[in-house]
Amino acid sequence: MSAFDVVVVGECNPDLVLSGGAIVPVFGQVEQLVDDARLVIGASAAITACGLARLGLRVALASVVGDDVFGRFMRDALDGRGVDTTGVIVDATVATGLSVILSAGDDRAILTAPGAMTAMRADLVPAHLLVGARHVHVASFYVQPQLQPGVAGLFRAVRAAGATTSLDTNWDPADRWDGHLSAALAETDVFLPNREEALRITRAETVEAAAAALAASGATVVVKQGADGGLARRGAHVVRASAPAVDVVDTTGAGDSFGAGFLAAWLGGLDIEEALAIAVRCGSLSTRGVGGTASQVTWAEAQRRSDSGSQSL
Repeated sequence: MSAFDVVVVGECNPDLVLSGGAIVPVFGQVEQLVDDARLVIGASAAITACGLARLGLRVALASVVGDDVFGRFMRDALDGRGVDTTGVIVDATVATGLSVILSAGDDRAILTAPGAMTAMRADLVPAHLLVGARHVHVASFYVQPQLQPGVAGLFRAVRAAGATTSLDTNWDPADRWDGHLSAALAETDVFLPNREEALRITRAETVEAAAAALAASGATVVVKQGADGGLARRGAHVVRASAPAVDVVDTTGAGDSFGAGFLAAWLGGLDIEEALAIAVRCGSLSTRGVGGTASQVTWAEAQRRSDSGSQSL
């Protein structure tokens, strides 16, 4: 039996979610009041790892945090959610990153201090995590400049050992959308961008054209489309899934819960139509609570019949 179903590689920082009231800041020393502030599990990698664990998979996280209150908060919180943190390196020379989320329910703005995110490298992934692992997922490719050059090599090695791979770029703060992505995609089994990321990476005019361009790499491309559900493409086969109606509280981490749902279903042997429907349900239902992990679903909840459905095109 493999030690882990999925090893997630990426950032590990909390989110400070501010919601309600006057969340749009005004300069000029204007003090505004918000209704709620919560320190919660943040970071695409960490939220994805929690989503996978909630769905019943054996999950480990490889990352770097500082020797500080935010780093301790994250390690304790992940341990409490069943994510193995033996691969989370504590580096006293860096500070744990932090994202401040200004949440307006169905939309949000994000301010991030990268901190230890910039310290993560592919060669820091502990070998013991990879031995026998079924799958390796890399998150937040664009905000981890030292990780980018090593992703292709890491993926090539784990694929040679019989594992599969997936990649989620998240947003590129530099707005360049290049880096080492082409090399990484050549070694990627499942690529999980959202609609805007897919359009910017490919410079395509439609999500369908973007998915086609990205699928030319050989990867199964799964595009997160928020309230519009999702689209998946494998070769020439295209599938869509609509999203269920949900009373949205906070969209933070919804795309990461979507990704966790797709990977759990795909690793469980479900076809692309079923996996996409589960992914959309996982992402949609995660928006019922504040933060990225409070409302993540179990496998039983993910499988329940809902208003979402998939359609082959």
